[in-house]
Amino acid sequence: MKITMIGTGYVGLVTGTCLAEFGHHVTCVDKVAGKIEQLREGKIPIYEPGLEALVHKNVNEKRLCFTTDLASAVPGAEAIFIAVGTPTSRRGDGYADLTYIFAASKEIAPHLRGYTVIIDKSTVPVGTAAQVERIIHQENPAADFDVASNPEFLREGAAINDFMRPDRVVIGVKNDRARHMLQEVYKPLFLRDTPIVCTTVETAELIKYAANAFLAVKISFINEMANVCESIGADISALARAIGMDGRIGGKFLHPGPGYGGSCFPKDTLALMRIVQEHGESLHIVAAAVEVNAAQKARMVKKIRDMLGGSEAGKTIGILGLTFKPETDDMREAPSVTIIPTLLERGARIKAHDPQGMEEAQGYLPGEVEYMKDAYQVCEDADAVVLMTEWNQYRALDLERVKKLLRKPIFIDLRNVYDPEKMRSLGFQYTGVGRSLNP
Repeated sequence: MKITMIGTGYVGLVTGTCLAEFGHHVTCVDKVAGKIEQLREGKIPIYEPGLEALVHKNVNEKRLCFTTDLASAVPGAEAIFIAVGTPTSRRGDGYADLTYIFAASKEIAPHLRGYTVIIDKSTVPVGTAAQVERIIHQENPAADFDVASNPEFLREGAAINDFMRPDRVVIGVKNDRARHMLQEVYKPLFLRDTPIVCTTVETAELIKYAANAFLAVKISFINEMANVCESIGADISALARAIGMDGRIGGKFLHPGPGYGGSCFPKDTLALMRIVQEHGESLHIVAAAVEVNAAQKARMVKKIRDMLGGSEAGKTIGILGLTFKPETDDMREAPSVTIIPTLLERGARIKAHDPQGMEEAQGYLPGEVEYMKDAYQVCEDADAVVLMTEWNQYRALDLERVKKLLRKPIFIDLRNVYDPEKMRSLGFQYTGVGRSLNP
C-alpha cells in the first residue's frame, strides 16, 4: 500500500518506519525542513532504541522516504495518517490543542485523489474525527474519503516492539469500506493473531485517554501507598510485589517514585477531565491522581531537603538521570523539571548526568545546572546524590567509589534501585521512596 504519514515526531516517525517494515511504501511529511534534511541524511532527531537501524534499512530498501512537499505525498495515497502534536492548550485550561490536526486536515484536502482513509493517529478528544471530516468536506466537497481513529499505544524506549507486537490494535471506523482499508494496513498483525478491537470512531478516540488515565491512577495510588509506608514503617517494595501477584491487579506500574511525566499522562489526564466536564460529568479519581502526582514531586523536594539537614542552601547536589524514564531523551513533564529548579531557587548547586537527555534538558532546566560526563563526576564533592531516573548504568554503580567521591555519604534513591540494608552497611545515609528502615 501507499501510505502518507503527516508528522515526523515520535509517533509519526516510529509508526511510519514500522509500517514500511511491514512492506508498505511510506512517505513521511513534515513542515520543518531541517528535520526532514536530518532524516534524509540518516540522522534521527529522537532517541529510541532500534529506530535508527530500522529507518536506514527501509530507506535503503526504498520503502521509506521523507519530504516537506505535502502536495506530492498525498495524491494516490490509500491511507493518510495524521500524527502531529496535540499539546495542552497554551491557555492553561487543560484542553488539547488541535491546531496542528485541523491545519493538516485543511492542507490535505485539495490533494486527495481517489478513495482515501484519513486516520487520526494522534491522541485527540472525542469528536475530533468529525471535525476533520467537516474540514475536508468544506475544502474539497468532491473528495472520496473516510476518517478513522487508530490511537497509538507506544511506550518510549520500547516503541518498536510495541508496534510490531502490540497487546491490541484499536480501529474506530464508520463503515466497512474504511475497516477493510485499515485491516489491509495492519495485515501482518492479523496474520500473527493480534487482537483487533474494531469499534466506533468516538469509542476509539476515548480508549487512549481511558488507558492513560487508568495507568496514571495506578502510579498515583502506589505513590500514595509509599507515603503511607513511610509514615507507619512498612515497606512499599513488599507491598507492591504482594498486591501485584493478584491477577486482577497485576504488577506493572506499581513502582513508586517521584511521580509520572512524559508526553502522554500529564496532558491526557487533563484533556480527559475537560472532555468529561463538557458533557456534564466528572472524573474524581483521575482528578485526584493529577493532584497526587503534583504533590509527589513536591514531596521529593522535601525528602532531599530533609536528608541535607533541613536546607539545601549552599549544598552541592548530584542528580543521576533527567529524563522522565530510561531509554528516551524525552524531558517533557519529567520530575526533574519540577524538582531541580526548586532546589536551585533555594540555593543549591546542581551537577547532573543523563545518558541521553542532557542536550534536551538544556531547553527545560535553568542554565545554572552543570552537566557532567558520567555518574562519578556527578558525585565528586557533592553533599548528596539523587538517583532520579533508573537508567541501567546507574543500577550497578561502584558504591565504594561513590562514597569516597561524595563530600557526605548521602544517597537519595527516588527509584528504589538499591537495597536499603546494603547501602547502610556500606556507610551511606540512604533513603528511598516508601521503604522500611528509613532513618
